[in-house]
Amino acid sequence: MKYSRAAAAFASSSLLANTAFAASADDWTKRSIYQVVTDRFALGNGSSPSCDTSQKKYCGGNWQGIISHLDYIQDMGFDAIWISPVVENVQGTTSEGEAYHGYWPQNINSLNTNFGSADDLKSLSSALHDKGMYLMVDVVVNHVVANPTNTSSVWPETFDYSLLQPFGGSNSFHTQCFISDYNNQTDVEQCWLGDSGLPLLDLDTENSTVVDTMYSWIKNLVSEYSVDGLRVDTAKHIRQDFWPDFASNAGVYTVGEILIGNVTYAAPYTKGLDSVLDYPTYYAVYDAFTNGTSGNMSAITDLVTQAQDQYNHGTFYVGSFVENQDNPRIQSTVTDQSIVKNVMTWPFINDGIPILYYGQEQGYQGGNDPANREALWLSGFNTDNKPLVTHVKTLNAARKQAISYNSSFLTTKASFISQSSTSALAVSKPPFLTLLTNGGSSSSASWSIPSSAGLYSGSETLVDVLTCDTVTTGSDGSLSVSASGGLPKVLMPAEALSKSGSLCSSQANGAVGLKGLGVGMMGVVVVGLISGMMLV
Repeated sequence: MKYSRAAAAFASSSLLANTAFAASADDWTKRSIYQVVTDRFALGNGSSPSCDTSQKKYCGGNWQGIISHLDYIQDMGFDAIWISPVVENVQGTTSEGEAYHGYWPQNINSLNTNFGSADDLKSLSSALHDKGMYLMVDVVVNHVVANPTNTSSVWPETFDYSLLQPFGGSNSFHTQCFISDYNNQTDVEQCWLGDSGLPLLDLDTENSTVVDTMYSWIKNLVSEYSVDGLRVDTAKHIRQDFWPDFASNAGVYTVGEILIGNVTYAAPYTKGLDSVLDYPTYYAVYDAFTNGTSGNMSAITDLVTQAQDQYNHGTFYVGSFVENQDNPRIQSTVTDQSIVKNVMTWPFINDGIPILYYGQEQGYQGGNDPANREALWLSGFNTDNKPLVTHVKTLNAARKQAISYNSSFLTTKASFISQSSTSALAVSKPPFLTLLTNGGSSSSASWSIPSSAGLYSGSETLVDVLTCDTVTTGSDGSLSVSASGGLPKVLMPAEALSKSGSLCSSQANGAVGLKGLGVGMMGVVVVGLISGMMLV
């Protein structure tokens, strides 16, 4: 959190309405996640009010609004959603605006009534489970928020601690100091985020009473609202040995926000939590594709390889994303749609769990917070003639088909095949071979896959699921692909798609059929020759 916004079998439908799936990390790897800023997604009454992001105020989105548009999310192929923190936040206007985003908790035992009632949240959970979807809730454990009560330059500042429930007095918090040195881990963990205008009171997570309170709270939250997974905010601001028991009490998949580009720094948190949001790779991908052909594609290879080696469970459990509420949208930096499609392809074809930030599919272009928290209802939830909606839908379908076709897809590490062009990236995660380029729509690109890569047999037909175009390997299993327009390619063997039922099925079936026909015709010719020889 930035201060500035300071496949498992399902039970019967009757049970799904009232219980969580108790989803493990392995269960979540089969899913793709649609991230929602609750206040900015939809209103339950169907209205579409104006929403000026620069005002940093509530715009009216709520849990009933999400329920009313679950089909929009599911129709794109997503089977999980991540919603904003649900607890009561600081009330009214602060020096940084209103707490519409949910990251300024004040009373963790109450819900944020701007989003709805307890029954509304339970209804959202039930509606998701009825559709076979998962619910991920964002949680803030590091801090609570209150406006200072002193009107003069008193230090440390004073607060109405009765508002900060269930923590009470000042002994529940670290002594006030603001983080000044992010290279000092004690400073990071025990000093406060924010500033004197809006301090984020840092909970003393060395205090056994505070620790027990948080463990009990998360256990009850997950149980009460049938939560399937947790995104844990500001996880690096709490000592690492706090997290194992927190995750154990939660009993569901936990993914932590470690907002840093350093794999070695993030890696230890994957031992207490199931995994982390993949910020190191995010930064590498963002830089590689938003700087044109000068972008460093090899940095992606380096960081992914580091994470695969250093993270507990490798990168299979990471949350893979290219946009979120804390970072500028891709199209605030680059609007070339070929590059945008390359970037958006990344989360779906690597090892992690794909996460799409709401509005990305609509081409939203907001920059840094708060501009990147636009109201989705202003799009009308229109999916007609929306190329990025189609792109995302296809990627979700392809990933599901890959999981179905290759039983080891989810446990096979992505690997990289070296290319002569510094603007090209080739990623192998069978049955995917993904070809990316940062050249843009006015460029041409080429990729070469040598037979020594051992990916394919000779004369094998591959289908680009994004276009349904086909390519054929050489007699030795090598592959050369060229493309104009700078678009990405996600290749799958025709055989992997021939039984998909929808994804490029006619092209795949045609290729497989021709292969079979070739064998059959050879048999006819041989028999005819033998018959002729016998007749002579």
